Amino acid sequence: MITAINFFQALIIILGAPLVRGIIAQFKARLQRRQGASIWRPYADLAKLFRKEDIVPPTASWVFRFAPIVLFGATVSVAAFVPVVQPSALLASRGDFFLLVYLLALGRFFLSLGALDGGSAFGGMGASREALVSSLAEAPFLLGLAAVAILAAHADIAGIVVWTLRQNVFNISGVHILAFISLAMVTVAETGRMPVDNPTTHLELTMIHEGMVLEYSGPSLALIEWASAVKLHAMLALLIALFDPWGMASSLSGLGIGAALLLYCAKAALFVIVLAVIESGMAKLRMYLVPDFLGVASALSALAVIFTVLAKR
Repeated sequence: MITAINFFQALIIILGAPLVRGIIAQFKARLQRRQGASIWRPYADLAKLFRKEDIVPPTASWVFRFAPIVLFGATVSVAAFVPVVQPSALLASRGDFFLLVYLLALGRFFLSLGALDGGSAFGGMGASREALVSSLAEAPFLLGLAAVAILAAHADIAGIVVWTLRQNVFNISGVHILAFISLAMVTVAETGRMPVDNPTTHLELTMIHEGMVLEYSGPSLALIEWASAVKLHAMLALLIALFDPWGMASSLSGLGIGAALLLYCAKAALFVIVLAVIESGMAKLRMYLVPDFLGVASALSALAVIFTVLAKR
């Protein structure tokens, strides 16, 4: 039964990911006084791409075709580490947050290789920018997770969630605040959202993610876009699980799981609305300011680790 629930949690992240994108786009349109597309539009776009022909540049090798598959597989695997409605996960194990970080890095690495292998100048530009952002985001990502893990005295995400559920909801420490802000900034950078990247741009001088996928089409592009949506949803679910897990089901009853799912949807909706408001009210940072943005995240995560160690003494 527990395995079925954990599998269901992973499916929530994977299958609900395009809906998260659609809600963000719809809410941003409403804030800008536009009608906007339907929240179900990302599903229609994926279905359309899966039906199209997969066109490959004549100079590309097998790496170009293989990269979207690795990216999708690595990103889907990340979803199996994150609790959603019950404090356990399908692939939970000691030190799994390290594996989560480097699975995301593996996907980015192969997508960058595919962009370079396509032979496009924009692909190379996007890959170099993605390498810069990812290398700067990796340290605060790991440090933020490590700070919470040290505080909870658990080396797995599910264990951290169980420990947090036992705490008083009003007993918020400085470590949690610092780690949350740091990981939220990393989430923005990792998922290519504003102000680090503009997910809707096609302006060559500002593209990061879009620059890497210009040569892709058909099912390969569908896998890339779906993986991008899954990463965004998984990162939001991780923030909810680590810092606001209260309301998760304590039993395996259908009523408890259903109530926990509704509460998770409400929390996710709140995060999505905040993200949409931030994106609508901020302009994209210039590339040379992105290191400063992630430098702040690194400083906050380092402070979180220091305060955690001091609190443990």
